[in-house]
Amino acid sequence: MTEPEPAATKPTRPVWRRNLFVLWFGTFMAGLAFSEIMPFLSLYVDTLGNFTKDQLNLYSGITFSATYLVTAVASPLWGRLADRKGRKLMLIRASLGMAVVLGLMGAVTNVWELMALRFIQGIFSGYISNANALMATQAPKSKSGQALGTLSTGYVAGSLFGPLVGGILAEVFSYRVTFFITGALLLSVFFVSYFFVTESFTPVKKENMLSSKEVLGVIHHPKLILGMFITTLIIQASNMSISPILSLYVREIMPKGSAITLFSGVVAAIPGVATLFAAPQLGRLGDRVGTELILSIGFIFAIIVYLPMAFVTNVWQLMFLRFLIGVSNATMLPAVQTILSKNTPPEVTGRIFSWNQSFQAVGSVLGPMIGSVVSTIFDYSGVFISTSILVLMNFLLVWHNTASLRRKHLNS
Repeated sequence: MTEPEPAATKPTRPVWRRNLFVLWFGTFMAGLAFSEIMPFLSLYVDTLGNFTKDQLNLYSGITFSATYLVTAVASPLWGRLADRKGRKLMLIRASLGMAVVLGLMGAVTNVWELMALRFIQGIFSGYISNANALMATQAPKSKSGQALGTLSTGYVAGSLFGPLVGGILAEVFSYRVTFFITGALLLSVFFVSYFFVTESFTPVKKENMLSSKEVLGVIHHPKLILGMFITTLIIQASNMSISPILSLYVREIMPKGSAITLFSGVVAAIPGVATLFAAPQLGRLGDRVGTELILSIGFIFAIIVYLPMAFVTNVWQLMFLRFLIGVSNATMLPAVQTILSKNTPPEVTGRIFSWNQSFQAVGSVLGPMIGSVVSTIFDYSGVFISTSILVLMNFLLVWHNTASLRRKHLNS
């Protein structure tokens, strides 16, 4: 009598794919939580005292930028700890800390307490960078472009819907209740990360940790890595330089009496829609033809698109060009993260991605400052022209730093 054949077992999903699904949700909720308070943050500041216009502008600016300034300083410290203790622990630390801090923002009684909590929010940064670092160490190198490109769409999608959700919540409930809800959203990220993210990690003793100089020493292409950090800064500064003047530019090119607020929101959000759909596809393409080539094409495309924005005559032209910028964005930051992933040893990935986040945070501070200064001197059109020049400089830097990678890809 023959033994019955064992039933076919269903193939299990690889750990990195399960983590990608969980981390996508986490980064989506984090992007939603961060961006949903932005539309009314200045209005919330205005409710915390009787301020003059100049005082309101100053306090709003400090409140907005405080988180980015602290993030730039704190990220490398958390990155070092991530390489010692593991990235999952950093995900838990960041999500729980931010849940508490953003929830407390709804209970402040003056602007100084709000500023202090925004500073503390920067200390609890690192969810996105550690999600990227964890995925970079787990996904096969041949799939890292696809994995990181897909993961980037989580934060983009959350940031895209956040302002709309935040505006509705603030209108239906209040500013304060919206902060409580935002804290609850981040608490859900904490629970999902704690229970469903899987990481096999062997702790490294403190005395065995590499110094910053030694980290650069174990990297095969340190010049390339440093170039990618600068590239991240310039990409973020380029994107953020438009932020201070975008709604004012929309008002300038639209007929008086039109729904300027509505159209400004659409113009601000539309690049995220393009990035959401384009990033995974371009990530897969980069895995096949070379991520550095995709990155260079993205820069060229951005230069071509930014220039005509300075000369649009109606909001529909601006919307179309902003959509194309979303496609170029889908090639840039995910490509930088993929290049970092493919050229970084696993034992220092946490620090490399945290350093990259620091440069991104600096770009978030410098970008609006550049846009404000340029628009004051050269009007709004000058911001788009200066941004295209900035992207051109970045392209030349990247083209020089990735020359060896292009030659290697062509010879393989």
